[in-house]
Amino acid sequence: MRADASDRTNAHAVAHAQFTIRRSYAAAPPWVFAAWADPAVRQRWFVASDSWDVCDHGHDFRVGGVEHGRFQRRAGEPVYASEAIYLDIVAPRRIVTACTLARDGVRIAATLLTVQFDADGSRTRLVLTEQGAFLDRHDSSRAREQGWQQLLDALGREFGG
Repeated sequence: MRADASDRTNAHAVAHAQFTIRRSYAAAPPWVFAAWADPAVRQRWFVASDSWDVCDHGHDFRVGGVEHGRFQRRAGEPVYASEAIYLDIVAPRRIVTACTLARDGVRIAATLLTVQFDADGSRTRLVLTEQGAFLDRHDSSRAREQGWQQLLDALGREFGG
């Protein structure tokens, strides 16, 4: 059976989307920024999870450095691999990364992530924006936003929130 042109087009669809999440944390920007930069702190809120098994993780926090990870919910389920290249770091104000996500070796998303840290009295106002290309209907902006919401909740727990 031969696929027509519309089937081929739909099979390789790209959905473009953007979302922004705003949070406030009970710590000054240098402390919240450090929670992204310090490998031990980042391990606690970003990597460690009760619902995911981490197969591999590395974190080279510098412009041009790469953060990579492989993880899955439980044995026998799909393995996800992420890679983020640090494009811009302005301590303690901004982090910009270019990220990819694959499931069982198939790329499902490519994104640009910007995280801003602004002082609000003794607190930090964090603004996270992700602009993405979600590939072949294997990932979505909604799923990514839910994931970031959970991660930012975990970050808040670092500061007693």
